Amino acid sequence: MEPVKNPHDRFFKETFSRTEVARDFVAHYLPPEIAAVLDTKTLEISKDTFVDEELKESLSDLLYHVALKGKGTVFVYLLFEHKSYPDPAVKLYLLQSMVRIWTQYRKQGNKGPLPPVLPLVVYHGKTEWKIEPAFHAMVGLTDVVGPYVPNFDILLCDLSRYSVEDIKGFSLLSVTFLLMKHIFSEDLGRMLPGFLGLLEGFSDSRTGLQYLEAALRYAASGSSHIKSEDIEHALKGVLDDEGGDLMTTLAQQWIEEGHQRGIQEGVLQGIQQGIQQGRQEGRQEGIVNGLLEGIELAIEVKFGTQGLILLPLIQRIEAPEKLKAVKEAVRMAKDLPNLKALILEIKKVQ
Repeated sequence: MEPVKNPHDRFFKETFSRTEVARDFVAHYLPPEIAAVLDTKTLEISKDTFVDEELKESLSDLLYHVALKGKGTVFVYLLFEHKSYPDPAVKLYLLQSMVRIWTQYRKQGNKGPLPPVLPLVVYHGKTEWKIEPAFHAMVGLTDVVGPYVPNFDILLCDLSRYSVEDIKGFSLLSVTFLLMKHIFSEDLGRMLPGFLGLLEGFSDSRTGLQYLEAALRYAASGSSHIKSEDIEHALKGVLDDEGGDLMTTLAQQWIEEGHQRGIQEGVLQGIQQGIQQGRQEGRQEGIVNGLLEGIELAIEVKFGTQGLILLPLIQRIEAPEKLKAVKEAVRMAKDLPNLKALILEIKKVQ
Protein backbone atom coordinates (compact mmCIF):
# COMPACT_ATOMS: atom_id res chain seq x y z
CA MET A 1 0.00 0.00 0.00
CA GLU A 2 1.33 3.44 -0.90
CA PRO A 3 2.38 5.45 2.17
CA VAL A 4 0.28 8.45 3.11
CA LYS A 5 2.21 11.54 2.03
CA ASN A 6 1.24 14.99 3.26
CA PRO A 7 -1.94 13.66 4.94
CA HIS A 8 -3.46 17.09 5.66
CA ASP A 9 -3.40 18.19 2.03
CA ARG A 10 -4.50 14.80 0.78
CA PHE A 11 -7.53 14.65 3.07
CA PHE A 12 -8.51 18.23 2.29
CA LYS A 13 -8.32 17.66 -1.46
CA GLU A 14 -10.13 14.31 -1.28
CA THR A 15 -12.97 15.89 0.69
CA PHE A 16 -13.27 19.19 -1.15
CA SER A 17 -13.17 17.52 -4.55
CA ARG A 18 -16.74 16.50 -3.71
CA THR A 19 -19.14 19.07 -5.15
CA GLU A 20 -21.62 18.60 -2.31
CA VAL A 21 -18.96 19.52 0.26
CA ALA A 22 -17.98 22.68 -1.63
CA ARG A 23 -21.65 23.70 -1.91
CA ASP A 24 -22.08 23.10 1.81
CA PHE A 25 -19.04 25.26 2.53
CA VAL A 26 -20.41 28.12 0.41
CA ALA A 27 -23.70 28.00 2.29
CA HIS A 28 -22.19 27.98 5.79
CA TYR A 29 -18.76 29.61 5.70
CA LEU A 30 -18.71 32.32 3.05
CA PRO A 31 -19.83 35.81 4.13
CA PRO A 32 -23.65 35.86 3.83
CA GLU A 33 -23.62 38.73 1.34
CA ILE A 34 -21.44 36.65 -1.02
CA ALA A 35 -23.28 33.37 -0.53
CA ALA A 36 -26.57 35.17 -1.25
CA VAL A 37 -25.56 36.07 -4.82
CA LEU A 38 -24.17 32.63 -5.78
CA ASP A 39 -26.37 29.98 -7.40
CA THR A 40 -24.92 26.96 -5.59
CA LYS A 41 -26.90 24.54 -7.77
CA THR A 42 -24.54 25.48 -10.62
CA LEU A 43 -21.32 24.98 -8.65
CA GLU A 44 -18.95 22.60 -10.43
CA ILE A 45 -15.28 21.64 -10.30
CA SER A 46 -13.18 23.50 -12.87
CA LYS A 47 -10.88 20.58 -13.51
CA ASP A 48 -9.95 21.45 -17.09
CA THR A 49 -11.56 24.80 -17.93
CA PHE A 50 -9.41 27.94 -17.58
CA VAL A 51 -6.65 26.02 -15.79
CA ASP A 52 -3.22 25.64 -17.41
CA GLU A 53 -1.04 22.54 -16.96
CA GLU A 54 1.12 24.15 -14.27
CA LEU A 55 -1.90 25.21 -12.26
CA LYS A 56 -3.55 21.77 -12.52
CA GLU A 57 -0.62 20.24 -10.65
CA SER A 58 -0.96 22.62 -7.70
CA LEU A 59 -4.72 23.09 -7.57
CA SER A 60 -5.83 19.48 -8.08
CA ASP A 61 -9.64 19.68 -7.93
CA LEU A 62 -9.86 22.77 -5.75
CA LEU A 63 -10.97 25.35 -8.30
CA TYR A 64 -14.71 25.72 -8.80
CA HIS A 65 -16.95 27.90 -10.89
CA VAL A 66 -20.42 28.98 -9.80
CA ALA A 67 -22.94 31.20 -11.56
CA LEU A 68 -24.17 34.49 -10.18
CA LYS A 69 -27.90 34.52 -9.57
CA GLY A 70 -29.81 36.21 -12.36
CA LYS A 71 -26.66 36.95 -14.38
CA GLY A 72 -26.90 34.28 -17.05
CA THR A 73 -23.46 32.81 -17.79
CA VAL A 74 -21.49 35.11 -15.47
CA PHE A 75 -19.33 32.94 -13.23
CA VAL A 76 -17.35 33.44 -10.06
CA TYR A 77 -14.36 31.18 -9.46
CA LEU A 78 -13.66 29.77 -6.00
CA LEU A 79 -9.96 29.09 -5.42
CA PHE A 80 -9.37 26.92 -2.34
CA GLU A 81 -6.06 26.70 -0.50
CA HIS A 82 -5.42 24.69 2.68
CA LYS A 83 -2.94 25.50 5.45
CA SER A 84 -2.03 23.67 8.65
CA TYR A 85 0.23 26.49 9.90
CA PRO A 86 0.23 30.31 9.47
CA ASP A 87 1.94 31.14 6.18
CA PRO A 88 2.28 34.77 5.05
CA ALA A 89 3.46 33.61 1.61
CA VAL A 90 0.04 32.10 0.84
CA LYS A 91 -1.22 35.47 -0.43
CA LEU A 92 1.55 35.64 -3.00
CA TYR A 93 0.83 32.07 -4.09
CA LEU A 94 -2.87 32.85 -4.45
CA LEU A 95 -2.11 35.96 -6.50
CA GLN A 96 0.03 33.87 -8.84
CA SER A 97 -2.77 31.35 -9.20
CA MET A 98 -5.38 34.04 -9.84
CA VAL A 99 -3.26 35.61 -12.58
CA ARG A 100 -2.75 32.21 -14.24
CA ILE A 101 -6.51 31.58 -14.18
CA TRP A 102 -7.21 34.93 -15.83
CA THR A 103 -4.40 34.43 -18.36
CA GLN A 104 -5.80 31.04 -19.37
CA TYR A 105 -9.29 32.58 -19.58
CA ARG A 106 -8.00 35.06 -22.16
CA LYS A 107 -5.99 32.41 -24.04
CA GLN A 108 -9.22 30.52 -24.61
CA GLY A 109 -10.62 33.50 -26.50
CA ASN A 110 -12.95 34.89 -23.86
CA LYS A 111 -13.74 38.60 -24.17
CA GLY A 112 -15.16 41.16 -21.80
CA PRO A 113 -14.50 41.58 -18.08
CA LEU A 114 -12.42 38.96 -16.30
CA PRO A 115 -14.38 36.66 -13.97
CA PRO A 116 -14.02 37.27 -10.23
CA VAL A 117 -11.76 34.79 -8.43
CA LEU A 118 -12.36 34.48 -4.68
CA PRO A 119 -9.24 33.29 -2.81
CA LEU A 120 -10.35 31.01 0.04
CA VAL A 121 -7.97 29.78 2.74
CA VAL A 122 -9.02 26.98 5.09
CA TYR A 123 -6.67 26.93 8.09
CA HIS A 124 -6.53 24.40 10.94
CA GLY A 125 -3.27 25.11 12.77
CA LYS A 126 -2.70 24.96 16.52
CA THR A 127 -2.85 28.73 16.97
CA GLU A 128 -5.07 31.46 15.55
CA TRP A 129 -4.22 32.88 12.14
CA LYS A 130 -3.04 36.43 12.87
CA ILE A 131 -1.71 37.34 9.41
CA GLU A 132 -3.37 40.38 7.86
CA PRO A 133 -5.84 39.30 5.12
CA ALA A 134 -4.90 42.09 2.69
CA PHE A 135 -2.20 41.47 0.09
CA HIS A 136 -1.04 45.06 0.66
CA ALA A 137 0.28 43.93 4.06
CA MET A 138 3.04 42.03 2.23
CA VAL A 139 4.24 45.09 0.33
CA GLY A 140 6.23 48.06 1.56
CA LEU A 141 3.82 50.92 0.83
CA THR A 142 3.62 54.67 0.95
CA ASP A 143 0.57 56.83 0.39
CA VAL A 144 1.96 57.74 -3.03
CA VAL A 145 2.53 54.30 -4.57
CA GLY A 146 -0.15 52.34 -2.73
CA PRO A 147 -2.89 52.85 -5.35
CA TYR A 148 -0.63 51.32 -8.01
CA VAL A 149 0.02 48.04 -6.18
CA PRO A 150 -2.39 45.07 -6.64
CA ASN A 151 -4.51 44.33 -3.61
CA PHE A 152 -7.09 41.80 -2.45
CA ASP A 153 -8.24 40.20 0.81
CA ILE A 154 -8.21 36.47 1.37
CA LEU A 155 -11.42 34.88 2.64
CA LEU A 156 -10.20 33.00 5.71
CA CYS A 157 -11.87 30.05 7.42
CA ASP A 158 -9.84 29.69 10.63
CA LEU A 159 -10.96 26.48 12.32
CA SER A 160 -8.93 27.31 15.44
CA ARG A 161 -11.54 29.97 16.25
CA TYR A 162 -14.47 27.55 16.11
CA SER A 163 -15.73 25.47 19.00
CA VAL A 164 -17.09 21.99 18.31
CA GLU A 165 -20.59 23.44 18.58
CA ASP A 166 -19.77 26.14 16.03
CA ILE A 167 -18.77 23.69 13.28
CA LYS A 168 -21.57 23.89 10.71
CA GLY A 169 -22.66 21.93 7.68
CA PHE A 170 -23.99 18.48 6.86
CA SER A 171 -22.20 15.28 7.83
CA LEU A 172 -19.28 15.23 5.37
CA LEU A 173 -18.22 18.84 5.86
CA SER A 174 -18.75 18.84 9.62
CA VAL A 175 -16.75 15.61 10.13
CA THR A 176 -14.00 16.96 7.86
CA PHE A 177 -13.67 20.19 9.82
CA LEU A 178 -13.89 18.45 13.20
CA LEU A 179 -11.08 16.08 12.23
CA MET A 180 -8.92 18.86 10.80
CA LYS A 181 -9.49 21.07 13.84
CA HIS A 182 -8.51 18.33 16.30
CA ILE A 183 -5.92 16.37 14.29
CA PHE A 184 -3.08 17.63 16.53
CA SER A 185 -4.99 17.04 19.77
CA GLU A 186 -3.94 14.36 22.24
CA ASP A 187 -7.67 13.73 22.81
CA LEU A 188 -8.48 12.87 19.18
CA GLY A 189 -8.88 9.17 19.99
CA ARG A 190 -11.46 9.98 22.64
CA MET A 191 -13.36 12.35 20.35
CA LEU A 192 -13.24 10.16 17.22
CA PRO A 193 -16.37 8.05 18.01
CA GLY A 194 -18.47 11.20 18.30
CA PHE A 195 -17.11 12.56 15.03
CA LEU A 196 -17.68 9.36 13.05
CA GLY A 197 -21.07 8.97 14.69
CA LEU A 198 -22.23 11.89 12.56
CA LEU A 199 -21.88 9.56 9.55
CA GLU A 200 -24.40 7.04 10.92
CA GLY A 201 -26.89 6.17 8.21
CA PHE A 202 -24.58 7.60 5.55
CA SER A 203 -21.72 5.11 5.80
CA ASP A 204 -23.66 2.30 4.09
CA SER A 205 -23.51 4.04 0.71
CA ARG A 206 -20.55 3.78 -1.63
CA THR A 207 -19.85 7.49 -1.18
CA GLY A 208 -20.08 7.13 2.57
CA LEU A 209 -17.64 4.22 2.67
CA GLN A 210 -15.17 6.07 0.44
CA TYR A 211 -15.35 9.09 2.70
CA LEU A 212 -15.04 6.95 5.83
CA GLU A 213 -11.87 5.38 4.45
CA ALA A 214 -10.43 8.83 3.68
CA ALA A 215 -11.33 10.08 7.18
CA LEU A 216 -9.78 7.05 8.90
CA ARG A 217 -6.66 7.27 6.76
CA TYR A 218 -6.30 10.91 7.74
CA ALA A 219 -6.84 10.27 11.46
CA ALA A 220 -4.39 7.35 11.44
CA SER A 221 -1.62 8.98 9.43
CA GLY A 222 -2.09 12.67 10.32
CA SER A 223 -2.16 12.25 14.09
CA SER A 224 0.60 10.95 16.35
CA HIS A 225 -1.92 10.18 19.11
CA ILE A 226 -4.23 7.66 17.39
CA LYS A 227 -4.00 3.93 18.12
CA SER A 228 -5.67 1.02 16.34
CA GLU A 229 -7.96 0.43 19.35
CA ASP A 230 -9.20 4.05 19.01
CA ILE A 231 -10.18 3.29 15.41
CA GLU A 232 -11.84 0.02 16.42
CA HIS A 233 -13.87 1.72 19.15
CA ALA A 234 -14.90 4.57 16.85
CA LEU A 235 -16.14 2.18 14.17
CA LYS A 236 -18.55 0.38 16.49
CA GLY A 237 -22.02 1.57 15.62
CA VAL A 238 -20.88 2.92 12.25
CA LEU A 239 -20.05 -0.37 10.49
CA ASP A 240 -20.90 -4.01 11.07
CA ASP A 241 -18.28 -6.29 12.66
CA GLU A 242 -16.82 -7.50 9.36
CA GLY A 243 -16.49 -4.01 7.89
CA GLY A 244 -15.15 -2.68 11.17
CA ASP A 245 -12.47 -5.36 11.35
CA LEU A 246 -11.36 -4.57 7.79
CA MET A 247 -11.18 -0.83 8.44
CA THR A 248 -9.28 -1.39 11.70
CA THR A 249 -6.71 -3.54 9.89
CA LEU A 250 -6.27 -0.89 7.21
CA ALA A 251 -6.01 1.84 9.82
CA GLN A 252 -3.25 -0.05 11.62
CA GLN A 253 -1.28 -0.13 8.37
CA TRP A 254 -1.86 3.59 7.90
CA ILE A 255 -0.65 4.29 11.44
CA GLU A 256 2.53 2.32 10.81
CA GLU A 257 3.03 4.07 7.48
CA GLY A 258 2.50 7.41 9.17
CA HIS A 259 5.48 6.69 11.43
CA GLN A 260 7.62 5.54 8.50
CA ARG A 261 6.66 8.13 5.88
CA GLY A 262 9.24 8.78 3.17
CA ILE A 263 9.98 11.97 1.33
CA GLN A 264 7.38 13.79 -0.75
CA GLU A 265 8.90 15.45 -3.79
CA GLY A 266 12.25 15.21 -2.03
CA VAL A 267 11.06 17.74 0.58
CA LEU A 268 8.89 16.16 3.25
CA GLN A 269 11.49 13.81 4.73
CA GLY A 270 14.02 16.56 5.30
CA ILE A 271 11.50 18.82 7.00
CA GLN A 272 10.13 16.04 9.20
CA GLN A 273 13.64 15.03 10.22
CA GLY A 274 14.37 18.64 11.08
CA ILE A 275 11.25 19.03 13.19
CA GLN A 276 11.92 15.71 14.92
CA GLN A 277 15.48 16.72 15.73
CA GLY A 278 14.22 19.97 17.20
CA ARG A 279 11.71 18.17 19.37
CA GLN A 280 14.31 15.72 20.63
CA GLU A 281 16.64 18.52 21.58
CA GLY A 282 13.74 20.31 23.19
CA ARG A 283 15.09 23.76 22.52
CA GLN A 284 14.29 26.60 20.12
CA GLU A 285 17.80 26.31 18.78
CA GLY A 286 17.26 22.63 18.05
CA ILE A 287 14.03 23.31 16.18
CA VAL A 288 15.67 26.01 14.05
CA ASN A 289 18.74 23.91 13.31
CA GLY A 290 16.62 20.92 12.44
CA LEU A 291 14.44 22.93 10.08
CA LEU A 292 17.49 24.45 8.41
CA GLU A 293 18.93 20.99 7.78
CA GLY A 294 15.64 19.82 6.34
CA ILE A 295 15.34 22.88 4.08
CA GLU A 296 18.91 22.39 2.86
CA LEU A 297 18.10 18.80 1.89
CA ALA A 298 14.85 19.88 0.24
CA ILE A 299 16.56 22.56 -1.87
CA GLU A 300 19.35 20.24 -2.95
CA VAL A 301 16.88 17.53 -3.99
CA LYS A 302 14.67 19.91 -5.97
CA PHE A 303 17.18 22.36 -7.46
CA GLY A 304 20.55 20.60 -7.18
CA THR A 305 23.68 21.96 -5.54
CA GLN A 306 23.25 25.32 -7.29
CA GLY A 307 20.27 25.93 -5.04
CA LEU A 308 22.52 25.99 -1.97
CA ILE A 309 23.56 29.51 -2.89
CA LEU A 310 20.40 30.64 -1.08
CA LEU A 311 21.40 29.04 2.24
CA PRO A 312 23.12 32.15 3.69
CA LEU A 313 19.90 34.10 3.10
CA ILE A 314 17.80 31.39 4.77
CA GLN A 315 20.18 30.95 7.69
CA ARG A 316 19.52 34.54 8.76
CA ILE A 317 15.92 33.55 9.52
CA GLU A 318 15.54 32.50 13.17
CA ALA A 319 11.76 32.18 13.69
CA PRO A 320 10.54 28.56 13.30
CA GLU A 321 7.22 29.67 11.77
CA LYS A 322 9.05 31.63 9.08
CA LEU A 323 11.29 28.64 8.38
CA LYS A 324 8.18 26.51 7.95
CA ALA A 325 6.95 29.09 5.46
CA VAL A 326 10.31 28.76 3.64
CA LYS A 327 9.71 25.01 3.48
CA GLU A 328 6.39 25.64 1.77
CA ALA A 329 8.08 28.12 -0.57
CA VAL A 330 10.57 25.44 -1.63
CA ARG A 331 7.67 23.16 -2.48
CA MET A 332 5.83 25.67 -4.67
CA ALA A 333 8.72 27.62 -6.24
CA LYS A 334 9.08 27.24 -10.01
CA ASP A 335 12.79 28.07 -10.11
CA LEU A 336 15.55 29.58 -7.99
CA PRO A 337 14.75 33.26 -8.74
CA ASN A 338 11.14 32.59 -7.75
CA LEU A 339 12.27 30.87 -4.54
CA LYS A 340 14.57 33.78 -3.66
CA ALA A 341 11.72 36.26 -4.13
CA LEU A 342 9.44 34.19 -1.87
CA ILE A 343 12.12 33.97 0.83
CA LEU A 344 12.62 37.74 0.77
CA GLU A 345 8.85 38.23 1.20
CA ILE A 346 8.84 35.85 4.17
CA LYS A 347 11.78 37.69 5.79
CA LYS A 348 9.90 41.02 5.52
CA VAL A 349 6.79 39.77 7.37
CA GLN A 350 6.80 40.87 11.00
